[in-house]
Amino acid sequence: MKFNLAFYVHHHGAGHFTRTAQIIRHLHGFHITLLGSNLKPYQHLLLEKTNVIHLPMDTPDQNDVYHSNGNAVDAFHYAPLNIKGISERAAMMTNFFQSAHPLLLVVDVSVEVTLLARLAGIPTIVMRQHGLRDDLPHLMAYQSAELLIAPFPAAISPKSAQWITDKTKYVGGFSRFDKGNSAAEKPRHVAVIVGSGGTSIDADFIGFLTDAAHDFHFYIIGKIDGKAIVQPHVTYYGHQDEPGMLLAQCSMVIGNTGHNTVMEMASLNKRFIAIPESRPFDEQLDKARAIQSVPGVIMILPESLYETNWNEVLHQLQAQQPEWDGIIAENALASTAEAIMAVGRKIYG
Repeated sequence: MKFNLAFYVHHHGAGHFTRTAQIIRHLHGFHITLLGSNLKPYQHLLLEKTNVIHLPMDTPDQNDVYHSNGNAVDAFHYAPLNIKGISERAAMMTNFFQSAHPLLLVVDVSVEVTLLARLAGIPTIVMRQHGLRDDLPHLMAYQSAELLIAPFPAAISPKSAQWITDKTKYVGGFSRFDKGNSAAEKPRHVAVIVGSGGTSIDADFIGFLTDAAHDFHFYIIGKIDGKAIVQPHVTYYGHQDEPGMLLAQCSMVIGNTGHNTVMEMASLNKRFIAIPESRPFDEQLDKARAIQSVPGVIMILPESLYETNWNEVLHQLQAQQPEWDGIIAENALASTAEAIMAVGRKIYG
């Protein structure tokens, strides 16, 4: 039986959307729908045939005068009361579930959406993430899913119960970039990636960093909070949909340890200074620790940014040879697509 595919994409940062867009390109012959909030800034990255349902945000606005957190509910991460956007989202999703039958939903990521789909009788696949995810809501979501997919190798997987490991398809890492070419690199050229999901890499830090290391040239990629520092060895490039050409020229990168950034560093085989930001369930810290043994990777915590001798660290890192072997799998996207289709075939024939 032919079945429909849908993806729910969490709105925090651009990483979930980027990953989903890559997977969709390897799923051929399906009617595919993307559901999520705040998708318009990234929608141009999708294939034209992809249907998009724009969900309202799940946070209160000025009209939600009766909003409250309500009683604590151990089974959910986020279940406040009397937010119009939440009830509208639920109605839009369940209406879609009914109209799109037969349907398989891939969730990246949300415990509440996973459980809502299960209550509506919709089979799900859940994308796994790093972090401490042994709490009741995660366990319920993992139990309710038909399959868990880890977009990273088992070698850097977070600790989990054996049944979660057994239920997980480890497809290996993938990114939007092809394998890096070290011949294109310029020694002592440093890319600084400023993420969109909340970061301690701001104008003040960039000023501190670049003041400390005049032997290096810095490429600042992304939107900066604060006033840009004008120095001859610092170039600001702003937001870049396709930063590959800039990254290729740099021999090392400074950035946060969101999933996509880490996988991009692995694809490009870059020397990497990993700055894990505070995230729910210690996701970035867990991932930073998982890659800390990779040659050419140095982890520096946000609270140590202004206590670090950056000139010394950068010279030390420049002398190292990066070696990300085993993180990226060339067939990861094809394996992900096949795993999704296999679940659909098992359910719908």
